[in-house]
Amino acid sequence: MTPEEERGFDDLLLLLKETRGFDFTGYKRNTLIRRIARRLEALKLRGYGEYRDLLELEPEEFGRLFDSLLINVTGFFRDAVAWQRLRETVIPALLGQKASGRPIRVWSAGCATGEEAYTIAMVLAEELGIDAFRDRVKIYGTDLDEKALQIARTGVYTDRALADVPIDLRETYFEPVESGYTFRRDLRRQLIFGRNDLTQDAPISRVDLLLARNTLMYFNTEMQVNIVRRFHFALSDPGFLFLGKAEMLLNHGDKFEPVDLRMRLFRKIKPADHADRASWTAMNTTPDPASRLPTLAAVALASGPVAQIVVDLAGNLALANSKAEALFSLSPRDLGRPFQDLVVSYRPVELRSVIERARRDLRPIELREVAWHRAGLPEGSIFDVSVVPLLSTGNLVGIGIHFFDVTRYRKLRDELQQANRQLEQAYEELQSLNEELETTNEELQSTNEELETTNEELQSTNEELETMNEELQSTNDELQHINDALTARTIELDEVNRFVSSVVRSLGDAVVVLDEGLRVVVWSQGAEELWGVRADEAVGDSIAALDIGLPLDSLIPRLRTALDDNGARTPTDAESIVLDAVNRRGRPTPLSVQLSHLRTENDDVHGLIMVMNVTDTD
Repeated sequence: MTPEEERGFDDLLLLLKETRGFDFTGYKRNTLIRRIARRLEALKLRGYGEYRDLLELEPEEFGRLFDSLLINVTGFFRDAVAWQRLRETVIPALLGQKASGRPIRVWSAGCATGEEAYTIAMVLAEELGIDAFRDRVKIYGTDLDEKALQIARTGVYTDRALADVPIDLRETYFEPVESGYTFRRDLRRQLIFGRNDLTQDAPISRVDLLLARNTLMYFNTEMQVNIVRRFHFALSDPGFLFLGKAEMLLNHGDKFEPVDLRMRLFRKIKPADHADRASWTAMNTTPDPASRLPTLAAVALASGPVAQIVVDLAGNLALANSKAEALFSLSPRDLGRPFQDLVVSYRPVELRSVIERARRDLRPIELREVAWHRAGLPEGSIFDVSVVPLLSTGNLVGIGIHFFDVTRYRKLRDELQQANRQLEQAYEELQSLNEELETTNEELQSTNEELETTNEELQSTNEELETMNEELQSTNDELQHINDALTARTIELDEVNRFVSSVVRSLGDAVVVLDEGLRVVVWSQGAEELWGVRADEAVGDSIAALDIGLPLDSLIPRLRTALDDNGARTPTDAESIVLDAVNRRGRPTPLSVQLSHLRTENDDVHGLIMVMNVTDTD
């Protein structure tokens, strides 16, 4: 479609939504385009703009358009194998989870003319019994098409519609009426039919079984997700979903699990309980710790597992915990000494410049993996050094230096690297194969993605084909009705032809009907026998072109004169023309020719009837 056609199509959908309340934006676009194109072709219109103008001028066209868009193709026990599987697996599970006497609720979404709803009614009545069915079951049938719902509410169906219903079920659940068969009145009360738009109306709640067969396939992917979410909400726990053969729940594994995927039977998955339970603990009242803070701080600093040194603003050593004293050979008398005079200021790493930079920038500085080789320490000790400005109410009061011993982690890393090197050596022989496997895996991954994409495309195509199949079935039903009408007309025409033939045979030996151009329209059997010319040879030709024994030179002027009279006078028996002719055997044959005008309903002459009788048989 061109951009202009796209805009015209969108404007048409907007008109339907604003004027009639039908929102078709969630339906598959290709299906809508195809169905509306049928109306355009039937009305001989060239575009959506012309059709929109027609809808505004002729409101009754809305009804014909909706009949075309809302495809109502359904049937009793449609896909009989799937219904049998439903009866064998889902119905026992559904009844088993319900306590005796508890109500059973069923929703037939997109029920069209009601056959699906009445089918599940018969299935449940067979399983429960008539009395229990009346007491426990409630079936809701919904659709967007009000005309189809009216048929469903009436519940009257023809022999042809009931062709797929087994004889025993038909005799049990249907009663004969004048126009066909109707569902039993005492059971009909358990079925309720009403209008429901799956795209925007609230779903029926607390449903045990939901039937939506070949309904989802008319909607686009986004709308299908919304409708499936509504179905999940509508179903009780557990609840069952019965879809059509062209529909699947490929992207809804968190909401439904298959009971029988091939037959499109699914069970609702119970949503996970994400409610958080709050836990409360009793709080004990403690005395004010301010009085104990200096003592606690001193003990915590002294016993800390990380070597820690504090340098004051004057550059003197202010604090050193036990770990730092043991590591750097510090003693209490070193407190107050200039930090730059201590060995720790430049070994294992130069700290004086780092301290100055931390004081200037007022931000922590990290030194990673500083190696220190010293007597009394494990060989190859490794430290991470952190130089941190100490601030109090926004003012710098000192510099804290922390030494984190990461030797163990470095050894573990080295051991891991060594193990990795050994693994690399061990995998050298397998490297080529591994690369091939990687390549194959990537190809398989790509192929898998292509297959998933193809699967989705096939699913969409399958839904599209099923939609077209239902459209063709609808068209076939229309053609069947037309064929029945044509058959009746053909029978009537045959009777008229026999009557006309009888009249023609009764008029005389030979009867010929001519049009205004003196072309043969009717050539009777008597004419065939008299002149030896078959009807298929004579009909359509001018009588003047026929090679017969009539004296056409004298006859044709009289025929033209009779036509030119245009009904002013009608030839009578007394004015019969007597001609000397030669029959098909070459024998002279006197003929009496009578002419009559062939008239229309308005009494206008549009031909002649020529009756020829042999007057002398010698």
